Amino acid sequence: MNRGDADIGINWAGGLHHAKKSEASGFCYVYDIVLGILEQLKVHRHVLYIDIDAHRGVGVEEAFYTTDRVMSVSFHKFGDFFPGTGHIKNVESGSGKHYSPNVPLNDGIDDDASFRGLFRPIITEVKEVYQPEAVVLQCGADLLTGDRLGCFNLPVNGHPDCLAFLRSFNVPLMVFGGGGYTIRNVACCWCYGTAVAAGVEPDNKLPYDEYYDYNLHINTP
Repeated sequence: MNRGDADIGINWAGGLHHAKKSEASGFCYVYDIVLGILEQLKVHRHVLYIDIDAHRGVGVEEAFYTTDRVMSVSFHKFGDFFPGTGHIKNVESGSGKHYSPNVPLNDGIDDDASFRGLFRPIITEVKEVYQPEAVVLQCGADLLTGDRLGCFNLPVNGHPDCLAFLRSFNVPLMVFGGGGYTIRNVACCWCYGTAVAAGVEPDNKLPYDEYYDYNLHINTP
């Protein structure tokens, strides 16, 4: 991507956003997102990191607390939920003060009525003010309805809608996976995300094979 050979890169197996420089945390032990951002910073002055996992990406945010070259925007469940941080009033320090805005969310948030109505205007404002030259997106799938740990209610298409919106910025986009604890839903979500990244609209039903009973879209309550 830094050479201009591609404008988007995807690693669904990555997105270990809780890992820290010297310790593992929250099932995460590889500093992959931070390393990816550091690579982007070699050629881009400003990189925007967006985290839509149900858990706040504290490892990535802490890595860039004191710099204004990376803005980290986290949409996450807040309260009695790991890692228990990410209040809207957390503003960081030094040169990075106000460059890690948090969007704490309540249980049950869905797509059309809630999440999209927050995500698009907030990220639009961030883009206009910060003017990032590259974007990194962590796509944790535990926002989806029916997740074993997350308490949100997003349909499968609501998740990749964020990816499609960021594609419209026409800047290099690095995409990672992340959390997700109902495996069937994670598979559907990231399948659809790959299609959106490639500009394809997949059929809801898979061709006949051992997974023929899977539907791409899942019903929300």
